[in-house]
Amino acid sequence: MKRNVRPYRILLYYLYTKIENSEDYAELHLKFCKSLGVLGRIIIAHEGINGTISGTIDQTNAYIAAMRMDPRFEKMEFKIDEADEHCFKKMFVRHRSEIVTMNLDEDIDPNVTSGKKLKPKDFYEALQRDDVVIVDGRNDYEYDIGHFPNAIRPEVRVFKEFPEWIRKNREMFEGKKILAYCTGGIRCEKLTGLFLKEGFEDVNHLHGGIINYGKDKEVRGKGWLGKCYVFDERISVDINKAEPHQIVSKCFHCGEPCERYVNCAQLECHAQFLCCEKCDVETKRSCCEEHKNSERNEYNIKEREAALS
Repeated sequence: MKRNVRPYRILLYYLYTKIENSEDYAELHLKFCKSLGVLGRIIIAHEGINGTISGTIDQTNAYIAAMRMDPRFEKMEFKIDEADEHCFKKMFVRHRSEIVTMNLDEDIDPNVTSGKKLKPKDFYEALQRDDVVIVDGRNDYEYDIGHFPNAIRPEVRVFKEFPEWIRKNREMFEGKKILAYCTGGIRCEKLTGLFLKEGFEDVNHLHGGIINYGKDKEVRGKGWLGKCYVFDERISVDINKAEPHQIVSKCFHCGEPCERYVNCAQLECHAQFLCCEKCDVETKRSCCEEHKNSERNEYNIKEREAALS
């Protein structure tokens, strides 16, 4: 039986590769993306490219083909998801000093200093060992909605806080085999390089990240708990196709199992938190009592407008 092919695709990709005149290239790349009609977010720096875009099958095929014709990007791996529509509203290409921001005095080049890449099967087998420490290389809110069992939840809100966090928690990693993972692999290439610079030796990371782990035909996401946070309109995606789904996250307000991330309805806040549908209504989708009662809460604005109509 022929499988129905969904009309859109989402591409997740990155590559650490030297880009001369990267600021000029970012401008040209934005024009190129707009000419194709793809939407998404791309970061370009002298050290490489990091992007997520969505488009039709023809549009994304054209993008992949064009990138692979460029010698700088011919080895770039694309993780591909099918979709029914775009997962972005606009097209952004930003130039930055780094594609993964660490703000170190001496930057880490993952092509020179990085941990050992483990294929999904090897990573799964390593997870079963007793002498490992599993490090989630993402932010805390990403961890909350899904993670590997026994993984350390990082006390960081942004990636550049990792250097200080590692130095404060050295004792957790001493004498251990370090297993790191992140969404697509890009952050762990630098994170494991940082561990090596800090003097740790047996440092490893999941090749292709969580997304690749879920797509692997042999592992099929086995062992993963919950969902995987993604930085587009989907918010989160399923990973474990080998075992029954387990919800590990809880509603911020009532503590019931919940995988629904929302933004605070107070227009100047927009803090992101987990919230079930019941509490969404009862709290007016607010992160605190003050914002629930605020005149600038979207619920309260709609109520006033309804009263006037």
